[in-house]
Amino acid sequence: MKKIILLVLLALVITNGYSQKKGAFRVGLDAGYVPTGGGGGGLLSLEGKYNLTDNMNVGLRFCSAGIARNIETGNGQVTNADISGIGSIVGTYDYYIHIGSMSLVPYFGAGIGYYSIANVEAEGSSYTSNIESTSEIGGLIRGGIEWGKLRVGLEYNIVPDSNLQDIYGNMTNVKVENAYFGITIGFYLGGGKWGAKKS
Repeated sequence: MKKIILLVLLALVITNGYSQKKGAFRVGLDAGYVPTGGGGGGLLSLEGKYNLTDNMNVGLRFCSAGIARNIETGNGQVTNADISGIGSIVGTYDYYIHIGSMSLVPYFGAGIGYYSIANVEAEGSSYTSNIESTSEIGGLIRGGIEWGKLRVGLEYNIVPDSNLQDIYGNMTNVKVENAYFGITIGFYLGGGKWGAKKS
């Protein structure tokens, strides 16, 4: 095991390539896990990005997340809520910290866009709710590392809460949290490759 770790570290140090190219276009595909108290979920995103410089880019991300989580009613009762899907279209900005010839490049970024919350269903002793799709303005903060064309990251999607309805269709003060945290891994095509710049 120690030999494998040493080989990985050595590869990170000596790997050279071309730096991300200014003015180039890249497309990335990420998949991820969404941890929650109600069983969690998953996400899948497709993102096109334009490199403003060799360490900054802007993009447009299309993402779909399916999440199941527990909610707590006003009297402390825990109810299981199934959220069939949260779709989003988010404009993004990422900044990369390129250190020397390292091909392992940390990044952090943010974004803002539209989130569509579809079919929130909950069942409890006092109500059964089904909320139709709604659209909200939300945000995204994220960070991670890129190694060659591989990308591993953490993200937090900031989405407004939804109010649940009772069995008679009346709105209640019970809310379901739509914001979610994601752990992602993926790859991208185009845009150049991280590593030492070649003169």
